[in-house]
Amino acid sequence: MENNIFLGGGGVDYAEKQGLTLKYANRHGLIAGATGTGKTVTLQILAEGFSSAGVPVFLSDVKGDLSGLAAAGSEGFKLHDAFMKRAGQIGFDDYRYEAFPVTFWDLFGEQGHPVRATVAEMGPLLLSRLMQLSEAQEGVMNIAFRVADEQGLPLLDLKDLQSLLVWVGENSGELSLRYGNVSAQSVGAIQRSLLVLENQGGTQFFAEPALDLDDLMSVAPDGRGQINVLAADKLMGAPRLYATFLLWLLSELFETLPEVGDPDKPKLVFFFDEAHLLFEDAPKALVDKVEQVARLIRSKGVGVYFITQNPDDVPEDILGQLGNRVQHALRAFTARDRKALERAAETYRPNGRFDTVDAIRDVGVGEAVTSMLEDKGVPGIVERTLIRPPSSKLGPIDDATRKHALATSPVAGKYETPLDRKSAFEMLQERAEKAAKEAEDAEARAEEQSAAERDFNAGRRYSGSRVERSSSRTRKKTDSFGGAVLDVVVKELKGTTGRRIVRGILGGLFKGR
Repeated sequence: MENNIFLGGGGVDYAEKQGLTLKYANRHGLIAGATGTGKTVTLQILAEGFSSAGVPVFLSDVKGDLSGLAAAGSEGFKLHDAFMKRAGQIGFDDYRYEAFPVTFWDLFGEQGHPVRATVAEMGPLLLSRLMQLSEAQEGVMNIAFRVADEQGLPLLDLKDLQSLLVWVGENSGELSLRYGNVSAQSVGAIQRSLLVLENQGGTQFFAEPALDLDDLMSVAPDGRGQINVLAADKLMGAPRLYATFLLWLLSELFETLPEVGDPDKPKLVFFFDEAHLLFEDAPKALVDKVEQVARLIRSKGVGVYFITQNPDDVPEDILGQLGNRVQHALRAFTARDRKALERAAETYRPNGRFDTVDAIRDVGVGEAVTSMLEDKGVPGIVERTLIRPPSSKLGPIDDATRKHALATSPVAGKYETPLDRKSAFEMLQERAEKAAKEAEDAEARAEEQSAAERDFNAGRRYSGSRVERSSSRTRKKTDSFGGAVLDVVVKELKGTTGRRIVRGILGGLFKGR
């Protein structure tokens, strides 16, 4: 199907070809359905279709099954006969097995190229979401980022942010007068959250070299779009990190890419699997940002597809932006399930040949209720569709195939070695060392001056014995009182308390440098 991604057969006896028009593919989409109904295979064939059309793809591999995109299907596969029969049934005449160009990524650097981002790129809003900070703690986080901008302190990794928060805590009085309350309790709570994030692998993610978005939008030498597969099976153990990373990636694309209007085909298609993780317990500000990105990023040529079990997992304002829909079976075991099923059916243009509610409930594995955008972006009439079989391998690849894909990847060797440039941690450390040295030098000068004054006063006492008795008696009283006070002060300055006083005064003068 020219300018179309073939999805499967619909209509009577599945004789009508159903497809996704590339021109409207950047108007986003939804793949929904209960566990085991075929969502992963639908995602796989869509990724194959976009790649064949020269469109790069980014998707997360939650169960490890999508790594099979890197290998061709096999005639020895146990479902081979079933696949060939289905291909004939839906008119998929040129069906064949083939592998696709795949780049593997992994936030932990184990099953793919390491994915990294700097703390500054993530920003205070997403970091606060990631660490589940309170409103007051999020305010302190915003102040810390503002200070970093004003004082030219690059925030690249976690130790940069941790050292900056220490500085913010030490200067909380001055900062509170300018930006609002900065409490030691809030700073301490953020530091504890950063420690938890560090233990969950945050040290590996927040580092350099940061991910170059151009590497996600490359095209293979044969003209097919590169399929970027993020290993997310281990990442699902830290669901908030998973959701925050994907939202950051989407935001970076939105902020970086130029406006292109409505292209003939997308520049990139982004699949967000387990989409409910993005919206669970999400503050309104975050949901509003997702809605804004979903609404505006299509004009930059990026299509976003959410994959989830139930359409109710996606907020209504965002659901209204998803024009292309593949709905696998929804089971209605409870009254709540039945209401969700009815709400899902209400979002489709009805088909006179069947009831949409019944169709969504009754479709089998590998079958779906579909509605794709047609001319002028009008939603198509709902149709029962028998999804086509994938051309790539169904299921995960072996370790040898993955290693070969990594070795021959277009970004092989680019991200494997971490960098540690001079940033906020080193700059604040240098500032503290400089202030401490200046305080010590000032203390030494003060001691030298005190010694010189003692010698001078001693000379004055010797010369005072030559003057008249009354003057001498008066002067001796004055000298002895002043000298005693001076001796006490000098003695105190030599002690621990005196050193603290000098360092406190000079530290206040040099701390802000």
